[in-house]
Amino acid sequence: MGRGVEGGMVDPSAEVLTEAAATFGLLASPPRLHIVWALTQGESDVSGLAERVGGALPAVSQHLSKLRLAGLVRSRREGRRVVYLVDDPDVVAVVRLLVVQVAARSRHASSAPVRDIGA
Repeated sequence: MGRGVEGGMVDPSAEVLTEAAATFGLLASPPRLHIVWALTQGESDVSGLAERVGGALPAVSQHLSKLRLAGLVRSRREGRRVVYLVDDPDVVAVVRLLVVQVAARSRHASSAPVRDIGA
């Protein structure tokens, strides 16, 4: 009979698809994706992230808040400092795979335009 979603036989429920789409929606923002990418490399505080991604401190803080509420990143206190991290290996794997694949594709086809497949 049918296998689970991972096995490829049964379609995921509407709830699962909605949650997955919301997660991809959050990651569709280049600054948020950059923040998550940076955090897959190691934990950081908001000022370190702002410097790395080239964003204003308040904007990076807002992005982190959204990512934390969605469960994509978490924070912990180190004295007066708040450190952010991605501790879900699946999130790390998906983000790394996507970014590495897109980077490799763009290196191999740097002159070919990116197709917009629409939404």
